[in-house]
Amino acid sequence: MNGIRNIAIIAHVDHGKTTLVDNIIHQCQAVDSRKETGELILDNNDLERERGITILSKNVSANWKGVKINILDTPGHADFGGEVERVLKMADAVLLVVDAFEGPMPQTRFVLGKAIELGLKPLVVVNKVDKENCTPEIAQEKVFDLMFTLDATEEQLDFPTVYGSAKMGWMGPDWENPTSDVSYLMDVILEHVPEAPYREGTPQLQITSLDYSKYTGRIAIGRLFRGDLHANQDYALCTADGVRKVRAKELFVFEGLGRTKVDHVRSGDLCAITGMDGFEIGDTVSDLETPEPMERIAVDEPTMSLLFTINTSPFLGKDGEFLTSRHIRERLDAELQRNLALRVEPTDSEDKWNVYGRGILHLSVLIETMRREGYELQIGKPQVLMREVDDETHEPFEHLVIDVPSEVASKATELVMKRKGMLQVMEAKGDLQHLEFRIPSRGLIGLRNQVLTATAGEAVMTHRFDGYEPYAGDLATRSLGSLVCMEAGQARAYEIDRLQDRGTFFIDPGQD
Repeated sequence: MNGIRNIAIIAHVDHGKTTLVDNIIHQCQAVDSRKETGELILDNNDLERERGITILSKNVSANWKGVKINILDTPGHADFGGEVERVLKMADAVLLVVDAFEGPMPQTRFVLGKAIELGLKPLVVVNKVDKENCTPEIAQEKVFDLMFTLDATEEQLDFPTVYGSAKMGWMGPDWENPTSDVSYLMDVILEHVPEAPYREGTPQLQITSLDYSKYTGRIAIGRLFRGDLHANQDYALCTADGVRKVRAKELFVFEGLGRTKVDHVRSGDLCAITGMDGFEIGDTVSDLETPEPMERIAVDEPTMSLLFTINTSPFLGKDGEFLTSRHIRERLDAELQRNLALRVEPTDSEDKWNVYGRGILHLSVLIETMRREGYELQIGKPQVLMREVDDETHEPFEHLVIDVPSEVASKATELVMKRKGMLQVMEAKGDLQHLEFRIPSRGLIGLRNQVLTATAGEAVMTHRFDGYEPYAGDLATRSLGSLVCMEAGQARAYEIDRLQDRGTFFIDPGQD
């Protein structure tokens, strides 16, 4: 095997990143062709497939022309920014996937900005060129402009561009002449992604990801930046609190979609270590005699909080099996081990916790995952985290982008304005209106459903955290009252149908 290439794939939500990785895996025959894998091999979590987003980053390896290519799939949403930063630390280059119709979106800016900050070499894939009315050249120019505004170096601005359709399974140098597979992209990766350098010296591996196995316990995953690691040897674990001795019982490298056990790992490769205990993300595995910690990974601070409490409603025990405060506390502790951007604070009550996250999506994914695992809990009202700057209260603001049909654009604008949103850009894109706003984070809570209802489900909304600004004033609370059932019982379709005009229901027919 001559050389290793480590490349992270970054893109906006739903621009075809995971589908492209599926194509690369099949092209390099990293999956047994006799097995039926279906689509979205990497999005193997039910929530990821349902929402069409990548939540956790995955590692997969492919061999092309004798070179090992480690592909790191990253989440495309700012709420999972903690995941993105960790993955980029392991890469030498990034493959930026952009939709030929939409061009770079706010989320693309967030992740690309992180990559450029780290000095990674970008490669651009303009995907979905088979879409109607798409403009691949304009999308490519917009990527260049975006990189320029993000202070990319001249070397970073001299990036190769590949056009194609991941859905149709082809990539090539010209979007008007489809090829038969993605081999052109693989050749571009070999040509432009720098080979992972072999650095001699004492070993240095930074833990950037965690996994868990019920057989071996916690598994540390990271990139070996220097030296060699050997199985069954003692090393120093450099934590935030000091240095202690650990033993790396087994070493695994990534091959295809799985892992292969090895005796030793060379600098530049990614590996998984079992048998160690008490480590955290950001810790460094180093030489026992001369431990050298690497700079710890800094992650964006949370912007929103929710109160989690045990279920005290009349429906206690009807849906789940884990009901007590001990169960919920243990589950939140386990989540903290993996979820870098999450914070949990106890309150003065033993069965209540303040849970802090990067945004509504980040917290809602945690809640839904816990619900599916059989936990029952009550959730408080979302709160944004305020800051005091020069004796003045500041709150988090977000950059909101809405693409909506022209005839209903005014409805979407009105809803955002009511929530202290400020319209900054309004331009036509074919038969769509492209709207950009600056809005307080608290104004986004519950906004998506209202905008989708007002636009008959046609609006596409994306947002990213933009910084703290002075408090924008109180938001109008709801102008309607509440429909409350006077007796316990089962909801019937007939009654709900009669009452639908008077309010918005969040129960279904047949529900208690």
